[in-house]
Amino acid sequence: MENKTILKTVDHTLLKQTSTWEDIKTICDDAVKYEVASVCIPPSFVKKAKEYVGDKMQVCTVIGFPNGYNTTDVKVYETKDAISKGADEIDMVINLGMVKENRFEEIEDEIKAIKEACGEKILKVIIETCLLTEEEKIAMCKCVTNANADYIKTSTGFSSGGAAAEDLKLFADNVGKDVLIKAAGGISDLETASQFIEIGAKRLGTSRIIKLINNEECSGY
Repeated sequence: MENKTILKTVDHTLLKQTSTWEDIKTICDDAVKYEVASVCIPPSFVKKAKEYVGDKMQVCTVIGFPNGYNTTDVKVYETKDAISKGADEIDMVINLGMVKENRFEEIEDEIKAIKEACGEKILKVIIETCLLTEEEKIAMCKCVTNANADYIKTSTGFSSGGAAAEDLKLFADNVGKDVLIKAAGGISDLETASQFIEIGAKRLGTSRIIKLINNEECSGY
């Protein structure tokens, strides 16, 4: 697979707790240069980043990140605040405790509320696959579909595991036809990136792809 094809799927990501504006500015520059899908950054940098990149790049941010256990009202507020500051895309984390308690109707309602707050902006739903059983993953595919979210996303990259081929295949078999797939976390080489796209991922959340293409050492998300 051509590097250009891979790059067009990439949400070029920097979510480290110690990130500075200079760090964010650098990944914004790289995102524009390499024509990736978006730059995914902490909410506190959204306004400055959008002012910096303008219409040259989509700005994505995270909501309820990384643990997902904020209340729905807080997540909705975070979403509205991020969009008011220029966010083009929202990646939210579900409440995993609710999954373990089989409270799927409440999870679906939360996703719907955040999607409503997004309006026409893209909403991706992070379900943290490494912490779920197969049955829970399938149930979440149904929740994300019923809530009319735009994407289902594997991982935050801050838990015990990232994207896996078997989870992407499970997504492809269980989400609705209008729900797209994002693989995130642990994409450590171009072969894996290509494999995930071939399985059906339309977005890749990673901080490594540009460095891999440039044969630079890299680690992290």
